[in-house]
Amino acid sequence: MEKDEFFIKRIRELANLSYQRDIVTFSDFLNLNEQNIINDRKNQMPGVVMECFGGYEQAERQMVAFHPDALLFPWKYPIKCLKAEPLAAKFSEDLTHRDFLGAVLNLGIERAVIGDILVQKHTAWIFCHEKIADYIIENLTRVRHTTMKLSMVDNPEHIPEPEFQEINGTCASVRLDALIGLAFQTSRNSMVPFIEGGQVFVNGKLITSNGYEPKDGDIISVRGKGRFRYEGVSRQTKKGRNSVKLLRYQ
Repeated sequence: MEKDEFFIKRIRELANLSYQRDIVTFSDFLNLNEQNIINDRKNQMPGVVMECFGGYEQAERQMVAFHPDALLFPWKYPIKCLKAEPLAAKFSEDLTHRDFLGAVLNLGIERAVIGDILVQKHTAWIFCHEKIADYIIENLTRVRHTTMKLSMVDNPEHIPEPEFQEINGTCASVRLDALIGLAFQTSRNSMVPFIEGGQVFVNGKLITSNGYEPKDGDIISVRGKGRFRYEGVSRQTKKGRNSVKLLRYQ
């Protein structure tokens, strides 16, 4: 609770600073729980506008920008994207999100200044606060036993689209617990503690009801498991069950 109270105090300070000085202020990269805390209190911060962005569309970890209602000058988020790729791809190990994140944090960098990390094959795109970008480029030379080269990504078109695993299945009703069980190939009942324990978010909003019914296109995140997009019901089976399609982020 003390940690949440300190976080709320810091967010209010950023909002007040924006309002009083007529400037744009930014939070660090926030996880889903922190984003939810802010969304629940946005009506308590009159006079400022809140906007969220993580460097690319549908990023999970996002910065919040606070700015006055009638802002008259352009601004941008202090976010940089770095590309980390093996110096010799054919000798690279199979590297995961955890490997890249661990290598970055081992440089003594705080998690709060690192956003999402997109991994495809042996390459990663690392979103970070601009103040730490040059330091990472200069010092992240290895991930596990693989020697890496890093570069700044200046063109958003060079940022890859997230990869998905398509999952199809059936459920008696389109409930949150049923969809999560299908997405992570486990029983519906085993997902109940995640929901009731405050670890499930739909479009960044905390949901604690097992019977919540997501809408087509909703992005569902489960802390410690991953996230997926609910694509909707394609048809009903002869037994009256719903045939659904999910896209799980890789």
